[in-house]
Amino acid sequence: MTSLSGLKTKIARGEIDTVVVAFPDVFGRLVGKRFTADYFLKHVANSATHGCNYLLTVDIEMEPMEGYAVANWEKGFGDFELRPDLGTLRKVPWQTATALVLCDFAHHGGKLADEAPRSVLKRQVELVRRKKLVCNVASELEFFLFNTSYHDAFANGYRALPASSDYRIDYHTMQPARDETLFRAIRNQLNAAGVPVESSKGEWGRGQHEVNLEYSEPVEMADRHVIFKQAVKEIAAQHGKSVTFMAKPSMTEPGSSCHIHSSLWSGGKNIFWDPRRETGSKVFRQFLGGLMKYSRELCYFFAPTINAYKRYQSASWAPTKLAWAHDNRTVGVRVVGHNHSFRIENRMPGADANPYLGFAATIAAGLKGISEQLDCGEIYEGNAYVDSKLPSLPTSLKEAAELLHGSSMAREAFGDAVVDFYVHTARLECKAFANSVTDWERVRYFERI
Repeated sequence: MTSLSGLKTKIARGEIDTVVVAFPDVFGRLVGKRFTADYFLKHVANSATHGCNYLLTVDIEMEPMEGYAVANWEKGFGDFELRPDLGTLRKVPWQTATALVLCDFAHHGGKLADEAPRSVLKRQVELVRRKKLVCNVASELEFFLFNTSYHDAFANGYRALPASSDYRIDYHTMQPARDETLFRAIRNQLNAAGVPVESSKGEWGRGQHEVNLEYSEPVEMADRHVIFKQAVKEIAAQHGKSVTFMAKPSMTEPGSSCHIHSSLWSGGKNIFWDPRRETGSKVFRQFLGGLMKYSRELCYFFAPTINAYKRYQSASWAPTKLAWAHDNRTVGVRVVGHNHSFRIENRMPGADANPYLGFAATIAAGLKGISEQLDCGEIYEGNAYVDSKLPSLPTSLKEAAELLHGSSMAREAFGDAVVDFYVHTARLECKAFANSVTDWERVRYFERI
């Protein structure tokens, strides 16, 4: 991290000549502009730059989509402001002489665009602050690494990609050493960019890896998360490799998760922990009770793509049922740690989740549990995958979208405009998929039907 005065010094020394000004979009991508350093200081740092408001309403192919209230053809797709959050300013070690600052997406005059993911999370964090509490969160990301460039993967239709390992490498230290040059660069350069990394390790799939980031407060953690994903992609590309954060890139391999760890603090103490009760404090049980009650209707924020729901497979390490337990990886919510580290691990989100929305949904459900004085119920014992009595997670993006649409809790927490915006986004994605012909269909029907 660096201050504005520190940036000025680096620019004067010739250490920085480019500043990337970006905001996280609906998909969690960083979109924006590259400025010359001097122009950034004179015209952007203490004010804003502009970007077409269609950036909230495009699909992942950057095609403007219709039916949104916030931006549309009828309104002319005008500009919104990208307002730099100078607390996010940092040097980017993996790019030459480059700094990065993240922005809020705002209407003219500075009012935040309610639908923008960073705005959605900020609203929930403010509700926590009003209770004189602090929420700490961490995201635990998995991804697959391939021995091919992004361009070659694209040219080959993303088929038959060579995994970076020849076999499953969960906790292995030998075969992942083949890629230690890459992972050392990821760990060290992210640390230097103010994204503290705890560790990296091989995961259960061929070529699958996990990197754990140190916890922080929600907006800072989400900022780190999106910077991490872009950094990993850019550093891998520099090494001639590619990674994917798809939730389920192959049905013959496990999915990639984004487990969300959360706890509430007051006066420097973790108020989820109660040394007299191994099942947690009253606040913990209420917060967890909110997750138990409302996670199904908020599942879109944990699983926002068509592909995400293919990750929810029995005996795959991804959850399929909504239950909680201590240190049980078959359930949707696992409780881990002791004392200051005592926390909730939400295992529902995949690696494709937008962290701002995933964190916001976790907090909103937990706060609702507190306000309704819910209880999380008994600790689950056994194999949740085979227990037909447990509520199931949604099995498709369409189901998740309709659950969100009908959620009075979500509408109270986020507002009708935000809920309608994301329901529409999900429905458009479902429509796009319904209008596509897949490889599965060609293989199954081309000759034999």
